[in-house]
Amino acid sequence: MDLSLLPDLAAYGWRVFPGLLLIAVTYALLPRRADAARAFLLILGFLLARDAMTPAGFWRLGVTPATVWLRFADSGLLLLVLGFASLLATLLILSVNRNGLNRHIRWFGEKPIRSVTIGILGALLVAGPFLLSYGFVPIGERGGPVPAHLLPVLLFFALAGNLLEEVLFRGYVQGMFESKAGLWRAALLSGMLFAAGHAFLSATVTDLGPFILVFTLYEGLVCAVVRMRNGVAASALTHGLAIFLLSAGLVQIPMPPAA
Repeated sequence: MDLSLLPDLAAYGWRVFPGLLLIAVTYALLPRRADAARAFLLILGFLLARDAMTPAGFWRLGVTPATVWLRFADSGLLLLVLGFASLLATLLILSVNRNGLNRHIRWFGEKPIRSVTIGILGALLVAGPFLLSYGFVPIGERGGPVPAHLLPVLLFFALAGNLLEEVLFRGYVQGMFESKAGLWRAALLSGMLFAAGHAFLSATVTDLGPFILVFTLYEGLVCAVVRMRNGVAASALTHGLAIFLLSAGLVQIPMPPAA
């Protein structure tokens, strides 16, 4: 078991704790039915926790002339810890908001099996163009190979980590807008706000600039459309599977035969 990243994990927790504590106290002091303010604070806390992962070295993003790539740290223990922490945070948020924000969440469409299928197809729609481009870029230029034994843990982390993000953006935000602006405008706003939530990631802790905004806008809009009639579970599947496909290093250029 790889314990080398535990000091980095402790340092990461210490770095984000003061901000998360301030957000939690502010959240507790809000008046009842302040749904918009509660959703804003929850998203603010999520963005703090996510963006701090970059200087901590837990993930890397990059751009080549042909594509955008993503890699997470090669530590199964770290991915498990972060995945379970995200699940616990999601359960805590849902528990605290069971009489409030949760009323905006619709988990499945009328046919759950169809919702799951649409969620998987949505992931292929998000990741497909990038997976095709990976076939033209050597894997060493887009993050390097991923050890095969880490793939199951990476899948768990991708699904668990992005469930929280989908609950916030597609459950709470899109759900609130649907009652005020209609299905399609709510989906558009959800996707645009999701992309806007990556503005600091694009301009401060990474040097990706507009590339990450274009990608996350595309990803956010696909997830929002999936959520419209198939629920948050389907959009979480789209989001999580897409991130797994983009970060797993599954597409590699075939090596030419030896002379």
